[in-house]
Amino acid sequence: MELKSKRDYVELMRKLLDPLAELYSPGGARLRLGETGATYDRVAIELEAFSRPLWALAPFWLGGGRAPEFEDIYRRGLAAGTDPESPEYWGEPQDCDQRFVEMAAIACAMIEVPQIVWEPLDGAAKENLARWLGSINAHELPHCNWLFFRVLVNLALERVGRDFDPALVERDLDEVDRWYVGGGWYTDGPAEIKPQRDYYIPWALQYYGVLYSVFAAERDPARAAVYRQRALEFGRSFARWFDKNGAALPYGRSLTYRFGQCAFYSACVWAGLEPLPLSAMKGIIARNLRWWMEKPILDRDGVLTIGYCYPNLYMSERYNAPGSPYWGLKSFLLLALPDDHPFWAAEEAPLPEEFAAPGVVADRDAALLLQRLPDGQLNAYAPALVERSEHGQFAEKYAKFCYNTRFGFSASRSYAQIEQAAPDSMLAFALPGEAGGQVFVRRHSLEYELREDRLVSTWEPMPGVHVRTELIPCEGGHIRRHRVESGVACAAYDCGFAVPKFEPGFTQSAEDRAAAASNKRMRCEVASTSGGAGLVLDAWPNTNLYSPNAVIPAVRYEIPVGCVELETRVISRAE
Repeated sequence: MELKSKRDYVELMRKLLDPLAELYSPGGARLRLGETGATYDRVAIELEAFSRPLWALAPFWLGGGRAPEFEDIYRRGLAAGTDPESPEYWGEPQDCDQRFVEMAAIACAMIEVPQIVWEPLDGAAKENLARWLGSINAHELPHCNWLFFRVLVNLALERVGRDFDPALVERDLDEVDRWYVGGGWYTDGPAEIKPQRDYYIPWALQYYGVLYSVFAAERDPARAAVYRQRALEFGRSFARWFDKNGAALPYGRSLTYRFGQCAFYSACVWAGLEPLPLSAMKGIIARNLRWWMEKPILDRDGVLTIGYCYPNLYMSERYNAPGSPYWGLKSFLLLALPDDHPFWAAEEAPLPEEFAAPGVVADRDAALLLQRLPDGQLNAYAPALVERSEHGQFAEKYAKFCYNTRFGFSASRSYAQIEQAAPDSMLAFALPGEAGGQVFVRRHSLEYELREDRLVSTWEPMPGVHVRTELIPCEGGHIRRHRVESGVACAAYDCGFAVPKFEPGFTQSAEDRAAAASNKRMRCEVASTSGGAGLVLDAWPNTNLYSPNAVIPAVRYEIPVGCVELETRVISRAE
């Protein structure tokens, strides 16, 4: 796929949005893309699907593009969705309502292209839309990136001359600033509650900060300047999360937003910020979009699915509805650039050498130990620093020992059996019982230490078992050293990366203290220096994010009552 000219990016946007055009409701305010549920009601689910295409359409219109069919849909939809007398009314929002999330895309469209989504509305429709959006000021929001939704809504109301609440905007932004931890990184809420660093920083807090720095440049120049400086700092470190093949690090929640991974750099280009050279940012964006478009992420009708590299509900969160994946369209903010912007003529450049060169970096702001291997793959050693209030499978998304751009990770189907748990890159404890017994893994660390050459954590997979783990990068991979103090006899499986099977050249082997799995593209091998027995786990289908069928090489240790020390080496290579 060529992604050089503006036309190329417009064609990709149309590929993603054109299949939706015939699926809107008669009044235009609802978009039904599937039947699966979420934590919010069907009306909010269909509002979500309606609003999220605006993350691409509004920039497209701002950049001079025309899509008359969508212009008509959205003008009619905004009128019908906010009219209490309409059968397509979106409803009165309540505290912490999903409707507030979807207001953000509408607000940005009102700021960017009022001539398309606001000015053509009649007086009653304008009143209804302003009133419905303004309801966000009368309700409680979760204290996380949602506060920016209220900021954006108030900026939109101000822009179109309607009542807004500047004091509330200031209060929300002051709170967001308290979450800043340095180096461009935030936490997505109070750090004592939500300590993890994940994609909610680049595609939410930093993204909205960049938007604010442009939208509010005149009304709030001091804060706008701060946000721009933070974006520059962040952009210089976040590049390490990308592989030269276009993949971004699969880590954390909301991964079904997929190509939203590169949205931050799109925002920087749009805002005139260059944390990296323009050609390097174009390379990151284009390679990431191409990587995604090579995956079967669309259904037979061309609609985005819930999942990662293929449709997969096992890895989804409770707030993932059929329209949720269109959040990734934030990356199309680029379409707001004029036709003669230097970005369109720039040649893609590879990752700057400082990010692509083999080596180990302790990124304390991101709370990760990052290792670039000679073949370009990225290992990210994680401390299991994550909130206690889970949205779904946080152990898999934050607490595995190592996340890798070439292998992906696995999301368990259950913890009733080791093969269902699919505990790649984990030390999984299994109690005696049928089919291997109940499985326990690291979910949270009691404490951790990020050193220049290793990551150390202490954790308890279950009552009576205490573990101290050292993750030490080495040539071609890493060494794991575990000190296990156990009050119960059990088994422990130290697992490598999941390797796709049913692929050309697939082989697997287990001998003595080692095991390996490989195919034509990749190989992972694990070996113990402290006893144990090698084996290959046949993970259940659809657990791995990259491949629907995979195996996991591992070493099985017998854990006695008392103290035991284990050491496992994990080596990987991948094209």
